[in-house]
Amino acid sequence: MRLEGKTAIVTGSGSGFGEGIAKIFAREGAAVIVNDINEDGGQRVTGEIKDAGGRAAFVAADVTSGTETQSMVDQAVAEFGGLQILINNAGTAHKRKSMLEVTEEEIDRILAVNVKGLYHTANAAIPAMRSGGGGAVVNIASTAAVRPRPGLTWYNASKGAVTTLTKSMAIELAEDGIRVNAVNPVAGETPLLPTFLGEDTPENREAFRQTVPLGRFSTPEDVGNTVLFLASDEASLITGVCMEIDGGRCI
Repeated sequence: MRLEGKTAIVTGSGSGFGEGIAKIFAREGAAVIVNDINEDGGQRVTGEIKDAGGRAAFVAADVTSGTETQSMVDQAVAEFGGLQILINNAGTAHKRKSMLEVTEEEIDRILAVNVKGLYHTANAAIPAMRSGGGGAVVNIASTAAVRPRPGLTWYNASKGAVTTLTKSMAIELAEDGIRVNAVNPVAGETPLLPTFLGEDTPENREAFRQTVPLGRFSTPEDVGNTVLFLASDEASLITGVCMEIDGGRCI
């Protein structure tokens, strides 16, 4: 098992990419903190991990709250003895529309979750990783960070911030033995897909699919398997990388 003896926090893991990551991590031996603001989804994923023989605990924390994020990390350390892996997956977006139609409330929420959320998780998790001798952080960014398209301008900007944060964190935390990488998934079967498409219709799905050279959307398993590699000791010399999981869309 590639993560045996490690504890991982996966934010936003009550569905979508986060669910896939959490289940793959548990299958590979990690003790997983399943985190989500959706308690039903988080409890479901936690239960399914346990039913499959894995170790998991659910924490209903909002990454926009420093207090709740710190409590989540404290629970991970108390329950599983430490923290070696942090996956910053929680994210949100605005519906596809003109940049001038996005409300201030919408952009505040996007920045609070997608950018400031990483501030809170870093402040809480990095000290725990330092005390344990190191660790791995993987941030879930987006192809929107490297190939931004019209209609999602403010979301694109938030994910561009994530890739820059990833590289800066990688340099600053290297001396602590903490690696920081990111992945840039193409749109997939997650709760945010209708937001990205504007309207979830067969026609819009097909139009988007045709922009991906390999001809399909991403899946939680695609993302989970890549994140597994970056979080594992197999990637011990890899830091500051922002890896596309996009079927060639960003070429």
